[in-house]
Amino acid sequence: MHSEHYTERADALEEFFTDSYTHVDPLSGIDPSFVFDFEEYDDLEDGQRWSTWLSVEPLQRGPEPRPDWLVTSQGAIDTELGILKTGKEADVFLVERADPLDPENAVVMAAKRYRAPDHRSFHRSAAYTEGRSMKRSRDNRALKRKSTFGREVAAGEWAVSEWGALVRLWQLGLPVPYPVQIDGTEILMEWITYDGESAPRLAQTRPDPELLASYFDQLRDSLATLVQAGLVHGDLSAYNILAAGPRLVIIDLPQVVDLVGNANGMDYLLRDCTNICGWFRGKGLEVDEQELFGELMAHAF
Repeated sequence: MHSEHYTERADALEEFFTDSYTHVDPLSGIDPSFVFDFEEYDDLEDGQRWSTWLSVEPLQRGPEPRPDWLVTSQGAIDTELGILKTGKEADVFLVERADPLDPENAVVMAAKRYRAPDHRSFHRSAAYTEGRSMKRSRDNRALKRKSTFGREVAAGEWAVSEWGALVRLWQLGLPVPYPVQIDGTEILMEWITYDGESAPRLAQTRPDPELLASYFDQLRDSLATLVQAGLVHGDLSAYNILAAGPRLVIIDLPQVVDLVGNANGMDYLLRDCTNICGWFRGKGLEVDEQELFGELMAHAF
């Protein structure tokens, strides 16, 4: 009697728990915002790293509004594609940033990396840094002594200077690559292309007369915007301007100086005008550096 009773109760409990765990959705009643799908990423290969977008400080990321091609996924991977350009102070590499789960939205960027202290030259004159201040006196002393630590500080200083110039010039609406982020001595920026290839330097082009005149007008307008903001490129030439089809893009900006705060500001501006006008005259466009300089000074004051 008792045995049959216990057997019936055991069967009823088993049926209850079976129904409860088999037929009831364990996620029922949970706010959907707390539910997510989990997918595992593969291990990284040689020449790859996880995206550093979220590992840098907010002010080390590009200004808003940000372009829609930017990849900000925490699961994105940076893959080295090769070197694009070598220089005296820095080398530029191509880096692809892509989320393996969203490969269609991958983007290739230019990564400018200032060289390690033992493998770079001090091409940039100290005259460019006049008017700038560093937060720590120890850094200033090391820079003056050109010690090993001072060389490391210098590499970081030029990277920070270029980052600041890129951000400011982009916000002014000037034709510069979009600054994606800075991490130590590496700056990630927009890769300037035309027809799927790296845009050539202006010095490598042979524009027809109409395009040549358009190029000069673009540069004159850009220089006017710069001086209105109290800035001078300081090292402008046909070698640090890219020709992306019908438009020009200005690059190489670590030496941007204050027109008034730097004692050499006006000299640098005149030199920029001389370099630019000399190249355009060589291509058949009648322009004069003194006339351009006077026009720009009228914008400045």
